[in-house]
Amino acid sequence: MRIRGFEVVSTYEGKGINLPRRKTKKSAAYDLEAAEDVTVPPGPGGKAVVQTGIKAYMQDDEVLKVHVRSGMSFKNTVSLLNDVGVIDADYYNNPDNEGHILVGIVNHAHAPLHIKKGERVAQAIFEKYLLADGDDAEGERNGGIGSTGK
Repeated sequence: MRIRGFEVVSTYEGKGINLPRRKTKKSAAYDLEAAEDVTVPPGPGGKAVVQTGIKAYMQDDEVLKVHVRSGMSFKNTVSLLNDVGVIDADYYNNPDNEGHILVGIVNHAHAPLHIKKGERVAQAIFEKYLLADGDDAEGERNGGIGSTGK
């Protein structure tokens, strides 16, 4: 039985995508790599989307939280566009983008940031979450990023 993990999205199959891995036995996070080269223009307003080529599956009461890697942030003066990415369980295999995990990077520096395919750009942590009393959410995801606000 599959509980939680990562898969390559169909558009990146056979393109040398590495599944996220923890680097040490006590690491909490899985490193996410860029699936292709991308250049993030300098700030203010310098941002780009980094394709990872992967999707995540998990239990219904779990979430995958995506954070910028501290090394990436300190060395390059970057942050995530949305601070912390939240990947819901029902994002997996959604009809819009198959659950492809995308990482929005903001470049606060004065020079472009060149990210190479395979470079670790973010880290992701699986977490359990709780529901509030009276929670009666019944909606179903019909798409990818931003689809629950439509």
